[in-house]
Amino acid sequence: MEREFVKFATATAKVAGKPWTFIACLAIVIGWAASGPMFKFSETWQLVINTGTTVITFLMVFLIQNTQNRDGAAIHAKLDELVFAVKQADDRFIGIEHLTELELDAILMEVENRGLAVQAGKPARAIPGKRARAEAVEAVQPRKASPRKAGKASA
Repeated sequence: MEREFVKFATATAKVAGKPWTFIACLAIVIGWAASGPMFKFSETWQLVINTGTTVITFLMVFLIQNTQNRDGAAIHAKLDELVFAVKQADDRFIGIEHLTELELDAILMEVENRGLAVQAGKPARAIPGKRARAEAVEAVQPRKASPRKAGKASA
């Protein structure tokens, strides 16, 4: 069943992304709008387009999300393989898509700084290891006051 769903989701995502699909949907909306005077712009007339677009949108979200999830996983696997295959690459990048946004931001900041340093003619530094990454994340996160200090300040 999963293979059939994957095939269906992929085919639907491909068709949904075509210009002709957009033109067909636009034609349906124009036809619906043009039929308004014939139906005296009734609530039923409005309900037809509202229900149709809501149901189609609701179902398309899941189909397209499935396709995006598989595409993203495939890209990560390919990039991980490239990082693994290139001897100069830092293999700590493998699997970083599982980090938090804050951790990713800290790594991105370090990579961008390294790139700017190279552009400026400075030697490139290594990507930080786990300890340096943790320190970078701590530097970005706001520090919490310890309970003792907070208690003394209010006393």
